Amino acid sequence: MKREYLLMLLPLFVAGCTFGPKYQRPAVPAPTQFRGPVAGTDVDPAASASLGDAKWWDVFQDEELQKLIRTALAENLDLRAAAARIAQAQASVGITRADQFPTIDGTGSASRIRNPSNPVFPAFEANLSQLGLSAAWQLDFWGRYRKATEAARAELAATEWGRKAIIGTLVANVATAYFTLRELDLELEVSNRTLAARRESLTLNQTLEKGGAISLMDVHQAEILVEQAARNIPMLQKRIEQQENLISILLGRNPGPVARGLPLVQQPTPPQIPAGLPSSLLERRPDIRQAEQRLIAANARIGVAKAAWFPQISLTGTAGYQAYSIQGLFDSKVYNVGAGLTQPIFNFGRIRNNIRLTEAQKEELIATYQQSVQQGFREVSDALIAIQKNREYRERQQALENAARQATELSRVRYKGGVVSYLEVLQSETTLFSAEIELAQARLDERLAVVQVYNALGGGWQQ
Repeated sequence: MKREYLLMLLPLFVAGCTFGPKYQRPAVPAPTQFRGPVAGTDVDPAASASLGDAKWWDVFQDEELQKLIRTALAENLDLRAAAARIAQAQASVGITRADQFPTIDGTGSASRIRNPSNPVFPAFEANLSQLGLSAAWQLDFWGRYRKATEAARAELAATEWGRKAIIGTLVANVATAYFTLRELDLELEVSNRTLAARRESLTLNQTLEKGGAISLMDVHQAEILVEQAARNIPMLQKRIEQQENLISILLGRNPGPVARGLPLVQQPTPPQIPAGLPSSLLERRPDIRQAEQRLIAANARIGVAKAAWFPQISLTGTAGYQAYSIQGLFDSKVYNVGAGLTQPIFNFGRIRNNIRLTEAQKEELIATYQQSVQQGFREVSDALIAIQKNREYRERQQALENAARQATELSRVRYKGGVVSYLEVLQSETTLFSAEIELAQARLDERLAVVQVYNALGGGWQQ
């Protein structure tokens, strides 16, 4: 008869081993290719190769920039905090997993009892010593603790992917800050060169004015050109030092100077930008993988909540020795074993609402995951469009700068020949200076677009 009961209960126990919802990745429609492929390249937009698979040192080939990134990866405080969060999650997994197994504790006590005499009992004194082990085990028939461990492991994986996301962002931030610094250096170089040329022109005009060859108005207009170039230099110097401070903080250092490598105009950029398949973005981008792991954890917690409907079965036991004197402690053995069962009956909807809560949390994380995927597609598309349009803008700005330079040279010749007033030189010089500054900014935008697309494709965290 006992065997029949066991056979009847076996399917229930087996079903309990798989209790709880099984995770399935939410369906997210992925485009066949990213919108906005780079014009002028022969890259197949449907090719599986992607810039996001490249190592960061292959994308950023400036040796000084590589040194800065390596220092940041070793010393950045955000990464240190992320590593500490991983250690916390690992410990949490160990704590949660321990609930699946019995606990065994050692026990021991010693006491002396003295009772005074009374009309019924005479006075007596006694010693009582105990030594033993106690054990307790909450049986996990319904998978409550296994699901909790599954959730903890998923949270650990989410934390690890979160650290990888920080690495990718840090690489992109250091590269962005470095290119911005080199662009400011280029602006300062243009300003200093322009200022030196304009001071020479001012000196010449002052000499000519003293000789009566030109009017005082020409001298004042030359002074305007000098001041226009000079006023930018203090602001650029301020921005350069502030940018160095930003890079220093990214490197985990106190504010200080930053070593330079190649000038901005010599920074190599990939001749082709392969985006790869959009479906591979789900596996490569750390933030998407982190969102999915959090969804897996929420799915497992539904199983934990549903397991509360079923009885909790526990086994307890103690074994040891007890005696009224230390000398005879090991002569008297004692033990106690037992089993307990707790079945929820009335809890005013607590279990039911807890299940609703976990299911609603899962629905929220499904939406978060889907949003992360769509945001990833958008960021890649935006970056690809930026690469194409920034390149076109830089080409047009470069043509404008060449035209402004030629116009300036011609205006100087015309002024020296007495054909035009110095006002034309002033206007052309001002146009050229603005064109040179804007060209430097266009070169920066073109390189920052590469950083943007590399980060959007999930690159930078691969070591």
